Amino acid sequence: MTMNRRWMIAGLAASGLAACSGGGSPAVARSYTPLPNAGFDAWLDGFRGRALASGVSQGTIDRAFRSAGYLPEVIERDRNQTEFRRSLEDYFALTASDEKVATGRQMMSRHGTTLSAIESRYGVEKQIVVAIWGIESQYGARRGDVPVISAAATLAYDGRRRQLFESQLIGALKILQAGDVSPEGLVGSWAGAMGHTQFIPTSYLAFAVDFTGDGRRDIWSDDPTDALASAAAYLDRNGWRYGQPWVVEALPGTSGGSVIQPQSPGPSFRTYANFGTIKTYNNSTNYALAVGYLANRIAGAGPLQTPFGPDAGGLTQADRQELQRRLTRAGYDTGGDDGVLGPKSQAAISAYQRANGLPVTGQGTAELLARLR
Repeated sequence: MTMNRRWMIAGLAASGLAACSGGGSPAVARSYTPLPNAGFDAWLDGFRGRALASGVSQGTIDRAFRSAGYLPEVIERDRNQTEFRRSLEDYFALTASDEKVATGRQMMSRHGTTLSAIESRYGVEKQIVVAIWGIESQYGARRGDVPVISAAATLAYDGRRRQLFESQLIGALKILQAGDVSPEGLVGSWAGAMGHTQFIPTSYLAFAVDFTGDGRRDIWSDDPTDALASAAAYLDRNGWRYGQPWVVEALPGTSGGSVIQPQSPGPSFRTYANFGTIKTYNNSTNYALAVGYLANRIAGAGPLQTPFGPDAGGLTQADRQELQRRLTRAGYDTGGDDGVLGPKSQAAISAYQRANGLPVTGQGTAELLARLR
């Protein structure tokens, strides 16, 4: 989700962690029906004048709001963002897993000609572009399905970050006015991040490119070409240095850069100037490390050589995966066995503890795993 995106919505990345995207395809996969709201209507009357003053035509405003309006589910999602903070190990498990690496290599092969052309034009290594694609939308599988005009308008009306979301709404209207996409096709996350590489409207206006030459900067369609080129153009204009490193695990034989160790015990990394450029895309150290690490793996590098140690509960990642599998078999669904004890796993642990007369903590521990074995 690009920024000058330092307003990064908590917990998205993700998604890069499917970063706040919906699943499946860029088309609206479910129905988002605006609800009547007198306060919203009053706000919209005032906003129209501000949009006109910014260069948006009355015709564009009318067309955009013909079917757009107040979406209460957007407010609900904004209010209920999890405060769960992921460790680097968990973040890597979600964004740079072996499965994500394998899919990234497939995408490198499938789109090799296009990616080589993008690399040649913008001077950004293809594996970096593919890694951003994988983390932002799971290689296009989760591009978002929320109508952006309705989402941005709802959040602007809500007022908690009115200036931010009014600017995104005006940006979205200018995208429609330019003819790059129809109102029906202008979909994204609940927070307005769009397409394969999750550009917010203002970043789209500043950096998106028409690489296919069809007259539209189309980051929404099944063809990822314009979106991948736009991500490369973004990095290029923010200082990317072709042929220079971005991040490597700090091991004997590596040199230069700055050494960081985000999680102890765990691996240390050498970061270089291009690492800072990745952070302009998303100002998160974990995100930039994940992009760099995934890119290295996609290009053929092996996994980390330095392991992460046990967590506060005494569990390794393999232990946490086993805990999830055993809880699920016992009837407490954790939603998968990725080794990340997020909100759903915590709820499953709490339910098990409650049913078995244990103190309800929601935390995974070596003792709990031993009990389940």
